[in-house]
Amino acid sequence: MRTAKIGVLKNQLSAYLRHVRNGEEVVIYDRNVPIARMVPVESPASESDALSQAGLTEEEALLASSRKMRPPTKQMDWDAFLALPRPTVSDEAVREAIAWAKGDR
Repeated sequence: MRTAKIGVLKNQLSAYLRHVRNGEEVVIYDRNVPIARMVPVESPASESDALSQAGLTEEEALLASSRKMRPPTKQMDWDAFLALPRPTVSDEAVREAIAWAKGDR
């Protein structure tokens, strides 16, 4: 991973873009504070193939491609999840949660 201050990046942008094309990541600093990261863009074909293989919906694929969501790394085992013991919640706790959710309405 390379680092660059804004002034240096402005003067040597082509060189830094070459590094990014070669797969490196560049962290950009403003007054010694990291503010941005330049990373290589994945090819659209390979990214869409990976998302479709993951079984994502169109909305999930959009979120994953914009890096707002990570696609799952393994399938959900619903049988194991549903076999977990169910929590018990007192009626008083339920009433408190409902009152809290309603607020001062």
